[in-house]
Amino acid sequence: MEDYSKNLFLLLFSCTALIISYHNVDSLSTASVVGLNYGLLGDNLPSPSNVIKFYKSQNVAKIRIFEPNKDVLNALRGNRDIGVTVGIKNEDLEALAANKDAVKSCTTVTTTSLARLKPPSAGVLTPQARQQLVPVLRLLSQTSTPIFVNIYPYYFHASDPKNVPLEYANFNNDQIVVKDGALKYSNLFDAIFDAFLWAMEKEGVKGLPLVVSETGWPSAGNGGMTTPALQYTYIGNFVKHVASGKGTPKRPNSRIDAYIFETYNENQKPVGIYQHFGLYDPY
Repeated sequence: MEDYSKNLFLLLFSCTALIISYHNVDSLSTASVVGLNYGLLGDNLPSPSNVIKFYKSQNVAKIRIFEPNKDVLNALRGNRDIGVTVGIKNEDLEALAANKDAVKSCTTVTTTSLARLKPPSAGVLTPQARQQLVPVLRLLSQTSTPIFVNIYPYYFHASDPKNVPLEYANFNNDQIVVKDGALKYSNLFDAIFDAFLWAMEKEGVKGLPLVVSETGWPSAGNGGMTTPALQYTYIGNFVKHVASGKGTPKRPNSRIDAYIFETYNENQKPVGIYQHFGLYDPY
């Protein structure tokens, strides 16, 4: 069963800081909290004020937006029961990665590394990722500031369904699929999470808080691999996994703070699965 792990890729996406947190919400509290990503790439989306009202009606405690948006931030004004994480645009990343002072004041830094894995403990950063990410990791470790990681088991399953079974990708599996020394993995999410932890440790960074900035499953766009039922299954099982407090094999009995991708389907994204990660249609 360990052969399954040979087909995994480590997806690294990093974030330096939570820039805005309304007073009554601690997104890194002792309890696991699942929030929602709020994207704006649609021409039929509800107004920000209506979206915030919807979040409140659903008891959503925290959200994440991908760049500062005045309308969204104004809609949040006075809503102290919703925490918000604000990202930055990709084109700003290079300057941030090279500027220590800029990193201190930034919101989200995103970088990619694709590294073929065996067991999670074999996870490493590619040379490009090391150059861009390691200085940020070391800076974050000085203040225990969380790093944000996108984890999408869907992509692994969709790219290699024979060797990455659906049940392993969507938490519908109780059997051990991957053994890594004393650590045992029955779901792909935990394996990806822990691979990132191992990769950081190999760069001398241990114990850094890790937040799952995005995870989800598209409801359409790729035939039978993307249906509303599969999306429902993945999201439901993911929330149960987080709420259980089990953590991961490498970080057992620890909280997992996460944001589901995403709130609405966005019709201005590229055609295909990217328009169908939303939990809700805009109307």
